[in-house]
Amino acid sequence: MYRCLLLLLLVPALAFSQQDHKLEKGLKELIAGFNGDIGIYVRNLKTGRYAAIHADSIFPTASIVKIPILVGIFDKMERNELTYHQPLLYRDSIKYGGSGLMQFFKDSTATELSVLLALMMSYSDNTASIWNQSLAGGGQRINELMAQYGLNVTRVNSRTPGRADIWKIYGWGMTTPREMAELVVKIRNGEVISKAASERMYRLMTHGYYDEGALSRIPPYVQAAHKTGSVDESRSEVVLVNAPHGDYVFYAGTKNNKDQRWTDDNEAQVLIRNISAWLWNYFEPSSRKAVK
Repeated sequence: MYRCLLLLLLVPALAFSQQDHKLEKGLKELIAGFNGDIGIYVRNLKTGRYAAIHADSIFPTASIVKIPILVGIFDKMERNELTYHQPLLYRDSIKYGGSGLMQFFKDSTATELSVLLALMMSYSDNTASIWNQSLAGGGQRINELMAQYGLNVTRVNSRTPGRADIWKIYGWGMTTPREMAELVVKIRNGEVISKAASERMYRLMTHGYYDEGALSRIPPYVQAAHKTGSVDESRSEVVLVNAPHGDYVFYAGTKNNKDQRWTDDNEAQVLIRNISAWLWNYFEPSSRKAVK
């Protein structure tokens, strides 16, 4: 009797770290023939079952680095060095091109920290993100936080002392599919900075403007936290889906992509959408099917 009870107690613990070979096999078939390097990490938060394909290889974050920057800002707020609605003044000297709206602000426009955070996470605003990185104490402080939470690879490279050489390889930031996915899980579980800070960060991550990638293959009535990252030779996305039958997280990272077009039918972007659809149908077989 006691032996049976012991086995019952052990089964959930064993299942929590069990590799899902069927899931992994399906993903390998899906990504076969991709013209570039790809890494995928998927975990069902309810069962703990996971799939990992080059999940510990290093990939450029591109704009996904804005999640660590977000953590850095909330660390400052937790220390009472910043406040969520702290007044700020935009100056043209911090303008940076690329994605986002803040670059179009007029010089001396009054704004506040919550606006910077919303623009960074919703519109992937580069100007707001660079400003946030500075307000968070810079890349070095953010990297210290990543190490504190057990992330050994995830780092901010740009504008960070001593990281110029690695910036030339990976750009603004670097991570692995497993590390970034698990950082989002920690935020989801209220384990980063504080429960209240994690909840606010997670809320910000569920209001993304760029919803034509992985999110487009998840039903619109299902909440998901996500962030995309794109440069010419790398397209990646991290998503945590609050699915009806249990949350799941995935990170699909690509690099050295042959197709570097900025079009909807870019090979990596199509593949990420297909991965998202496949995962939805895998974890939610009785729910509405994803559109491929």
